[in-house]
Amino acid sequence: MEENKNQGLQIELSQDVAQGEYANFAIITHSSSDFVIDFARVLPGVPKSQVKSRVILAPEHAKRLLGALQENIMRYEREFGQIKIPNQPQGPRTIAPFGTGNGEA
Repeated sequence: MEENKNQGLQIELSQDVAQGEYANFAIITHSSSDFVIDFARVLPGVPKSQVKSRVILAPEHAKRLLGALQENIMRYEREFGQIKIPNQPQGPRTIAPFGTGNGEA
């Protein structure tokens, strides 16, 4: 069996991007060929929110991202304890990453 080996991929992170964008709201939409995730910041008392970042993924990459997020959340919870989400029943989890079913996170 042939293995894919990392060929020394180098990724550059500019100072502007390294600062990051805080987001507490995500809208996820999809077509037959792409998933689009818009990240926004919703603040109390501010009636209008603005999308701060948009990420467009192929379906295969969206599924890989889902797996990577699930794995990292499990690692986080092993180290720091369960992440509690207000107004969500505690107990066995189902695989519904954002739970609302309407494309919002």
